[in-house]
Amino acid sequence: MQWTKQSEQTVYGNRWFTVNLADVELPDGRHLDHFLIRLRPVAVATVVNEANEVLLLWRHRFITDSWGWELAAGVVEDGEDLAYAAAREMEEETGWRPGPLRHLMSVEPSNGLTDAKHHIYWSDECTYIGHPEDDFESDRREWVPLKLVPDMVARGEVPAANMAAALLLLHHLRLGQDAH
Repeated sequence: MQWTKQSEQTVYGNRWFTVNLADVELPDGRHLDHFLIRLRPVAVATVVNEANEVLLLWRHRFITDSWGWELAAGVVEDGEDLAYAAAREMEEETGWRPGPLRHLMSVEPSNGLTDAKHHIYWSDECTYIGHPEDDFESDRREWVPLKLVPDMVARGEVPAANMAAALLLLHHLRLGQDAH
């Protein structure tokens, strides 16, 4: 069953997002007002080193008042290449410059409410360039053994679904489905 958007108007907007109100027609002909949030794309990056450790950030999210492990991420600027934005964010937030990035996955974290699309990249090499420019983004940055990821996700230590999915896929790609 497909819902059909008849119209959409902006209720509020800024450089980060817009809140819109849509007139949606349901398959039975009824109409409903549906709010949606339009967001800029997000680029995400990490590195898995030779020891199969993944570079993570430990940070607090004030909206949910929760702590958790995340990957470096940020908004893609107008006209910016996705992989370039991912590398830029990783360097700014961790102090590590990734080698050539590979696309891991693109996800829509909350497609019933937003059109947010997160593009996740990874590399198997990087260079430390110094203290992170955006050190206010996280409490600490650590190399975490990839083998620990499934248990960390299960314990809720990786609360963001996009980050959990990316880390679990990296775990599978690097260690295989039988890794413990």
